[in-house]
Amino acid sequence: MEILAGFVIALAIGLTGVGAGSITAPILILFFNQSAPDAVTTALVFGTVVKLVATPIYFARGHVNFRVLKYLALGGLPTTVVGSFLLGQFDKKSMTQPILLIVGITVIISAGGTLWRSLYRDGITSKPVNVKWLPWIVAPIGFEVGFSSAGAGALGSVALMRFTTLQPAEVVGTDLAFGLLLSIFAGGIHASMSGVPWTILGQLLIGGVPGVVLGTQLTKILAPRKMRLALCAWLIYIGGQMSWRAFDTPAKPDVKPVAVLKSN
Repeated sequence: MEILAGFVIALAIGLTGVGAGSITAPILILFFNQSAPDAVTTALVFGTVVKLVATPIYFARGHVNFRVLKYLALGGLPTTVVGSFLLGQFDKKSMTQPILLIVGITVIISAGGTLWRSLYRDGITSKPVNVKWLPWIVAPIGFEVGFSSAGAGALGSVALMRFTTLQPAEVVGTDLAFGLLLSIFAGGIHASMSGVPWTILGQLLIGGVPGVVLGTQLTKILAPRKMRLALCAWLIYIGGQMSWRAFDTPAKPDVKPVAVLKSN
């Protein structure tokens, strides 16, 4: 089942540029019962490997705008490091509810924005800004990726559509490269602090590597729009489920042992 999940997630990443964190972490939490912090680490490392395969393909096609990517990295990488170290300061058990809620809300917002863009060609009106403003625009996305793994694909692509003049193929390619940089930094930090669940990661990658290669090739014959519509609708449902689980999951307070006095 993990191999199939890895294949489907990577197929979506290769075809639409969306899904490394927004899909992987929710699936690991909801369907494979991983703890939220472990799911964040697994999603980041999985996203790194998959994007290492996909990004060079888009680069070879001339779909990565390095000038824009430079400004995205200036804003995203420092806040990714901050978000990653911040998560590492908290106890894993106490962070289950906050991460569920943060990932759930992020997935709903990012999927809703992408769905809006996909349903209406003019749904997100392009209002290009000076590229020097891009670091400030994407800084919160970097923090979100470091803290919860979600947001680079969907939120990043919406930001590029809104604030740059990049063509759709360039949006996907540049956003994949941006997400790769964030995943490398955040994944490395998370892996060094908490380790990597290698067993499930290996199974995801067995399906993920061929899935992302197939996805990048399907862009030549398939318009990603229809798949993005279905993907976003499903993500909104998943985000809602995670948000509900955050409120439905009782907190587990630390219980200190109480000494019992025995009387003779």
